[in-house]
Amino acid sequence: MENSHSQFCTVARSAEVLCERWTPLVLRELLCGSRRFNDLHRGVPRMSSSLLAQRLRRLEEFGVVRRTALGNVWEYSLTSAGEDLRPIIMALGHWGARWIGTRLRKDELDAGLLMWDVRRSVRIEEFPSVCVVIHFRFRDARAGERQWWLVVEDGAADLCRDDPGREVTLVVEATVRGLTEVWAGDRTPEQVTQSGELRVDGARRSAAKLWTWLGASAFAPTRREAVQMAASP
Repeated sequence: MENSHSQFCTVARSAEVLCERWTPLVLRELLCGSRRFNDLHRGVPRMSSSLLAQRLRRLEEFGVVRRTALGNVWEYSLTSAGEDLRPIIMALGHWGARWIGTRLRKDELDAGLLMWDVRRSVRIEEFPSVCVVIHFRFRDARAGERQWWLVVEDGAADLCRDDPGREVTLVVEATVRGLTEVWAGDRTPEQVTQSGELRVDGARRSAAKLWTWLGASAFAPTRREAVQMAASP
């Protein structure tokens, strides 16, 4: 087989299934709770739809993913074998946060992917019972990705590219890099605000709760620790 290492070693055989390009990211999306094809694709927007479908079929063949019909829509979920990969995928993320860092090249910055990660990671339990609308404005994002609205209401978070017509609670104006580095744990909100890359407008009480509401990347604590260690004498 062209993609085979031709070894009996289980590391080699596992790598043939899990280490194809994009596959770990598809697994990341499934582990983060994405179930439908379009939601999975939003998490890997630079992956073609045909390649995503191919990777999902391969994972299904190896018993990592199951596909279930829900009306006219297919849903994907992890089997027990797939769920067993959670600590492995998380360990990859924490290793990268500790040793690679997140000083990103310009072509690696992606407002849409950032906002998708924010939306699925918000701390719903920290929000008040009333509707909260956070309007994000990116000064330097690609056309069509410069404005986003995060709407949190009735225990659910929704992400909109078009104005939902609701009263705005807070406006967050930022560069893509600035907000990404706060989210990833490279810099604090205070540092990015002082540099002029971030501004939060709205009632003082709501502004003070913003980062409690949003939280941060799952790997941000590891990155913050690495940054602190690097800065220590």
